[in-house]
Amino acid sequence: MKILITGGTGMIAKVMSSALLKKGHSVVYLSRTENLTGPIPQYKWDINKGEIDLRAFDQVDGVVHLAGAGIADEKWTEKRKKEISESRVHSSTLLYKHISKLEKKPKVFVGGSAVGIYGALNSEHIFTENDHAAKDFLGETCLHWEGTYKNIQALGIRTVVIRTGIVLSNVGGALPKMAKPAKWGIGSPLGTGKQYIPWIHELDIANIFIHALEQDSVQGAYNGVGTEHINNKELTKLICKVLKRPFIFPAVPSFVLKWLFGEMSDAFLKGSRVSNEKIKQSGFKFLFESAESALVDLLKIKSN
Repeated sequence: MKILITGGTGMIAKVMSSALLKKGHSVVYLSRTENLTGPIPQYKWDINKGEIDLRAFDQVDGVVHLAGAGIADEKWTEKRKKEISESRVHSSTLLYKHISKLEKKPKVFVGGSAVGIYGALNSEHIFTENDHAAKDFLGETCLHWEGTYKNIQALGIRTVVIRTGIVLSNVGGALPKMAKPAKWGIGSPLGTGKQYIPWIHELDIANIFIHALEQDSVQGAYNGVGTEHINNKELTKLICKVLKRPFIFPAVPSFVLKWLFGEMSDAFLKGSRVSNEKIKQSGFKFLFESAESALVDLLKIKSN
């Protein structure tokens, strides 16, 4: 298959691209800058101007849409919240506009989303794909994001939505930030530490996207999270265990995080349990069922 990926500089896209190429697929990117001579050709698009180099779609069998401003990259000012939402909605709408005009349309479209659709809250409820979107910023952002994919589905294209959890990677995301103080011997949970972390290993989330591309029976929304339900305190303890460092420091108070990050602190202080049964039932096999096995692999140190 030939796969077109947006958001190609992101963590998930990089891991997925490598795996796709190893399986014999070809990959091209839509990017803000053109580079057709690199190992993965990059065709230019300008979301603000509504422009796409249509050569990017030549002979494309599948599209993976991952573009969007980072949720936790900056403090959530009103301007930043608007950018987070509009970067997703406008880019998806632009893709639909151009895909609808193609004589040969892709067979499958896999759109990114997030488990944030269930809301920033602490809950013992295990969320499934049938649960409604929350009425907070993350919930409404994901709902609008996913809503744009309905137009693509209406074109007769098999459409899949992957609601990604917190991706564990050793090159970006949450894990290096959590592991750094632990390496210094000052690993601490955040707030109460009771908030669940719907985690997933970078290889598993990349493979879920590939599974969605390759399996014709897969369509609709799927949660991209690991199997084990674990809270912030338990995950921090595991990081310390894998790194062979003590876990003795008190939790970082909630008010400190709220002072530093404002509304965005909800993304750190709140979290829910999310089910991955639906993607398993589709035939997907996880490489890392437990958080500890994921951490051992990523941190490259054998646990006790």
